[in-house]
Amino acid sequence: MLISVEFLRRIARAAAEETLPRFRQFGDVTNKLSGGFDPVTEADQQAEQAIRALIRAEYPGHGILGEEFGLENPGSDHVWVIDPIDGTRSFISGIPLWGTLVGLTHNADAIAGMMAQPFTGELFHAIDGKAVYEGPGGTRPLSTRKVVSLADATLCTTTPALFMDARRSAYDRLEKAVRLPRYGTDCYAYAMLAAGHVDLVVEVGLQNYDIVALVPIVEAAGGMITDWHGGPAEAGGEIVAAATPELHAAAMHILHEEAPSAVAG
Repeated sequence: MLISVEFLRRIARAAAEETLPRFRQFGDVTNKLSGGFDPVTEADQQAEQAIRALIRAEYPGHGILGEEFGLENPGSDHVWVIDPIDGTRSFISGIPLWGTLVGLTHNADAIAGMMAQPFTGELFHAIDGKAVYEGPGGTRPLSTRKVVSLADATLCTTTPALFMDARRSAYDRLEKAVRLPRYGTDCYAYAMLAAGHVDLVVEVGLQNYDIVALVPIVEAAGGMITDWHGGPAEAGGEIVAAATPELHAAAMHILHEEAPSAVAG
């Protein structure tokens, strides 16, 4: 299956034409969740429609799954998975830690992906096992930092508040073991892992459209990404992404370690 980098660039440009004019413009925000806050904007919806139109024209037999408009062509072996704005909370807050995610799966295996951040002019993509950065300063291969010890690692997560019950205890143990934790980075954290600036990303509650595009980028850059049980990350849920297999194993050990029992005084 031939997917060109130029097609991913076209997708990134089409999405940017919808997102950038609406960024920091105080547009309307709709809440999709009655029992909490799950924002969606006109930028989300229009960007996804623009991406879908390009895919339909170029690959009419492919499936398309997007956060805003669901699934079409469900019987196809090839499915494009779209999150038009991953990090909508950052988007509506005027913070450029959001991105457009588009990934391609073949029989549920992620084989190509891109993360575009148009405000900073950056594009991270992976095709045929090659991960590349395009942006300020030029174009270069992506490569993870070869950190193997948690004590030397920088860890990112969206917010510790998403970890509930035993998962929160597991996350807290991991955060205590690393050198530096950072919050609120959404998809940008995985791009920074692939670029060699952070070393671990640990999250829960992800949907497939939150992660499919990022799996090929992390893996082609030399990293390892799975769910918390070591299975494929493409379905979302609980995710561990690491710069090296050794660091991934160390993080998994901490996450699955039994918390110490309280001792009566």
